Amino acid sequence: MAEKHDQSMMDNLYWWGIPTLFRCPNEDPEGKDIALVGVPHSTGNGTTERDQHLGPRALRNVSALGRRFHNEFNLDPWKKARIVDVGDVPFPQANNNEHCIEQITNFYRRIDSCGAKPISIGGDHSITGGILQALGGGNLSNGLPVSILHLDAHTDVFTKVDHFLGAKKSAAHWGAYLADQGKVIPKTSMQIGLRGHLRTADWLEPSYDYGYNIVTMKEFRKRGIVSVVEEIQKTLRKNPIYITFDLDCLDPTIAPGVSNLEPGAMGFNIDEAIEIIQSTRNLNVIGGDIVCMMPTKDSPNQITAHTACSIMFEMISVIADNLG
Repeated sequence: MAEKHDQSMMDNLYWWGIPTLFRCPNEDPEGKDIALVGVPHSTGNGTTERDQHLGPRALRNVSALGRRFHNEFNLDPWKKARIVDVGDVPFPQANNNEHCIEQITNFYRRIDSCGAKPISIGGDHSITGGILQALGGGNLSNGLPVSILHLDAHTDVFTKVDHFLGAKKSAAHWGAYLADQGKVIPKTSMQIGLRGHLRTADWLEPSYDYGYNIVTMKEFRKRGIVSVVEEIQKTLRKNPIYITFDLDCLDPTIAPGVSNLEPGAMGFNIDEAIEIIQSTRNLNVIGGDIVCMMPTKDSPNQITAHTACSIMFEMISVIADNLG
């Protein structure tokens, strides 16, 4: 018993051992239920705030302290599901955004073919485009396009120019080009929490043109979470669902270490964000990602990394709970 106690104590120390996501084994996705993935990519943002590629390392460093049991679900996901950390997508041309997006797509095609549901930590939001080029119409979605649950301060459906500071499949474009490719169905997808500081009056127009179901942060505050959760469940139904969570949807007071902060209007608090993710319980969630963490801007106690860890745990738990 003493040895088991000592091992348990050490397993909850984040400063020893080789860091993996939630201390999961670093193994191949073959025969696994959930594949945790790092996507250290920053060149799809196009801004000078490119340290988002450090997000996977930061989350691995703190995730040993992450929750092990889901009280609301009465679930130990680590016992219910076979979960591995498959490592990072390799980026030999890290400053070439278009090459990196294809690297992501090829990496996730392998995961998809194995039947493991990927949950990823980025990286800027362009990684979602690369991931869903593989998952949309793939094995996990049973050949169908994907419906997305998109929590973000920004639409990422940018169609007014053909690139974002040089990146074509950028963090600002993926919501449009995936729809053009038929990988995502906007009419059965939702964008929630939009509150970006406006530069033009038509900032939501491209999303509406594509048919995305939009709930701005102002509308969310007016309607309340119960109403929005009902819409989520009605809209997504039994479609293959992918959750993409931009940490800038959270209020900057609880997630300061992100790119493109939006302090002009209150973002989600952590309880609201978690309840939205939990609304997909018993639905067909095939994967998810957390993006835009910038550890070099985080507070000394690494609150943004710890918050991202909590979001990943909720995604893991929703998928594990949905397994037979």
